[in-house]
Amino acid sequence: MAEAMRQQQAAESHSDTSARPETLPSAQPPTTPEPLRVGAPSASAGGVPAVVSAMKHAWGEMGPVRGTQTLLKVNQTHGFDCPGCAWPDPKHRTPFEFCENGAKAVAEEATTARVTPDFFRQWSLMNLAAQTDHWLGKQGRLTHPMVLREGASHYASISWDEAFTLIAGELKALGSPDEACFYTSGRTSNEAAFLYQLFVRQFGTNNLPDCSNMCHESSGTALLETIGIGKGTVTLEDFEKAQVIIVIGQNPGTNHPRMLTALEAAKRQGCRIVSINPLPEPGLQRFKHPQAMRGILGSGTPLADLFLQVRINGDVALLQGLGKALLAREAKQPGTVVAREFVEGRTLGFEAYAAHLDTVSWDDVVEQSGVAREQIETTAEWLAGTDRIIWCWAMGLTQHRNAVGNIQEIVNLTLLRGSIGKPGAGVCPVRGHSNVQGDRTMGIWERPRPAFLDALSRELAFEPPRNHGMDTVATIQAMREGRVKVFFAMGGNFLSATPDTERTAEALRRTRLTVHVSTKLNRAHLVTGKRALILPCLGRTESDMQTGGPQFVTVENSMGVVHASRGTLPPASEHLLSEPTLVSKLARAVLGSRSSVRWEWLVEDYDRVRELISRVVPGFEDFNRRVREPGGFSLPNGPREGRFTTQSGKGHFTVHEMSRLKLEPGQLLMMTIRTHDQYNTTVYGLDDRYRGIRSGRRVVMLNAEDMKALGVEAGQVVDLTSHFEGVQRVARKFVVVPYDIPRRCAATYFPEANVLVPLDSFAEKSRTPTSKSVIISLSPAVELPALTASVP
Repeated sequence: MAEAMRQQQAAESHSDTSARPETLPSAQPPTTPEPLRVGAPSASAGGVPAVVSAMKHAWGEMGPVRGTQTLLKVNQTHGFDCPGCAWPDPKHRTPFEFCENGAKAVAEEATTARVTPDFFRQWSLMNLAAQTDHWLGKQGRLTHPMVLREGASHYASISWDEAFTLIAGELKALGSPDEACFYTSGRTSNEAAFLYQLFVRQFGTNNLPDCSNMCHESSGTALLETIGIGKGTVTLEDFEKAQVIIVIGQNPGTNHPRMLTALEAAKRQGCRIVSINPLPEPGLQRFKHPQAMRGILGSGTPLADLFLQVRINGDVALLQGLGKALLAREAKQPGTVVAREFVEGRTLGFEAYAAHLDTVSWDDVVEQSGVAREQIETTAEWLAGTDRIIWCWAMGLTQHRNAVGNIQEIVNLTLLRGSIGKPGAGVCPVRGHSNVQGDRTMGIWERPRPAFLDALSRELAFEPPRNHGMDTVATIQAMREGRVKVFFAMGGNFLSATPDTERTAEALRRTRLTVHVSTKLNRAHLVTGKRALILPCLGRTESDMQTGGPQFVTVENSMGVVHASRGTLPPASEHLLSEPTLVSKLARAVLGSRSSVRWEWLVEDYDRVRELISRVVPGFEDFNRRVREPGGFSLPNGPREGRFTTQSGKGHFTVHEMSRLKLEPGQLLMMTIRTHDQYNTTVYGLDDRYRGIRSGRRVVMLNAEDMKALGVEAGQVVDLTSHFEGVQRVARKFVVVPYDIPRRCAATYFPEANVLVPLDSFAEKSRTPTSKSVIISLSPAVELPALTASVP
């Protein structure tokens, strides 16, 4: 009934079948600030509010019975992998292996709301573009393949065969395979990702940009150079044995809530936890375990023993200060701090690293980091007292120009203490999407290793392209310049996830065809090439029935564990295809007899896909048997096992110049962040409960002293202007919110502020957009809409 009423309202108020207007759909959500309410930030994470929020979303989207039954299968051995973050599952699981945001992610996918062809007949692109991202996502699951024909104002239904014929026609008409790019999000399973990269390489290109390019590419680049593997080196069990855990540039309370359980367990074992971040985050202050009586009735567990409130991108200065303090202790008591046997026998470059730190002044460390020397010395004392140290980080470190240096400074400290390849010690980049790490393992990479291509060639009797393809930034630039004419996205919300929103929109509009494989409606579907397709696929929660019977897929978590995922819900529509099936049909339509791969046969039974993977990808030998074991299996990890897999066979110290903040009067350094009601670009609601900001997203958080200096007041609506190489970008109508943030720093939410992130500003080596290092200034907005509540 609710669905019928919603469709009727749409028909009455938004029916529009006119030709596509001259004005193009907006690439950005509406700019009018919502009726904002601001209160005090939360003092803790989890507890009863987390349970209430999880149930509210699950029951609201799925109903009480369906919602409860579905959540009880999340992250279970014979259930499905959460479509949220990639935090690993414990060996001994409870019936409730989901967090608040995991429940929201499941509810978004398993919703009973539907977006049918009738919906698209009633809503034009222009009318859809006028809605918020939150509204778009709440319309429900896509049920049919849809096409936007050239010049049309509305999407129309299309058969699967017609859709594949359209794509094949465009791809075959290209002057070169490199005129197409094939994007991938981290939702894709190992089986789908392997087939996808195989199709793309048989088509003839390595243009395989993915979401890693925008998040942890800096981590992979930094770690590959210094320890020989682009992944973390710890297991979940190591958290139980660590004596010091450093969480830097990460907000686990919102982005990886199940990590808080591991931190609480470590804390109860006597571990010290240090939080390093520009914003104080409740999840690292106090955790109320929502599945424990102490979390329901008690005050929770204090987590961070020390909070170092670093300036945005002051991390290199802080980390070099820690190294300097450690070496000073070593000089006073030789042999007590530097792991001499480890450093001399298993690493290279220590002398150059130590000599560089000798030139670094404490005045620069304190000035550029914003952290008092006493706090740095205390942290160094704790690091000097143990080698069981784990470093955890996320995009707070990876989205700066010097991002690779940020992470390699962590490696320097890890090597100095010998804190790798032993229990309770190592490095832990915490991945965001549930299989973003597995996609890379399966070959989703624009710069594939020769050994991987050799294995493909040997096993499948074709010669894959050897030249490097385009990453995300290069793809956008190439589309703008007309060098890429077809853009295909396997999942994700490319427009909203990428930097420089207006230029990305301009790039997409210059293509001949854009294709999005999706489960739900998002803004990327509204800014298109001359023609566009939306191809609906099965979600992680849904059963996948093929000719060979019910199927399961596999994923790889942040710690290199590969395990099975089995959906159980009936598909949202009989017209959905699984991603492996979709890829196989696409490959057959495009490649035809050019390909000797038995595409249809492979996807009749995914065991056949896994058998093929086992012969191509190292570490997946005997894949089908091992993945059926409870908990799956761990992939080889040289540094974890005590051997560096660099060319030299040793760990590498590196030297980096300290980044220096250079701002003109009136300028601030802005970082984009998530709200608590958000996962990547999916907006679950309009509240950021832990930060005390409710009912709105267009906010800019400022230090109160900066507000006085800039002459702005709480609740004032301002326009934000970014400055990069003489070019200005403007984001309209953001509400000023005073917040506990270092001077000359600012925080905004993405994707609303992505329009300010320059496309040409990216990390050295990794080319990750600098979404957390954006120089901005503020000016009063032309219009000042009335707010329903004051902002203190």
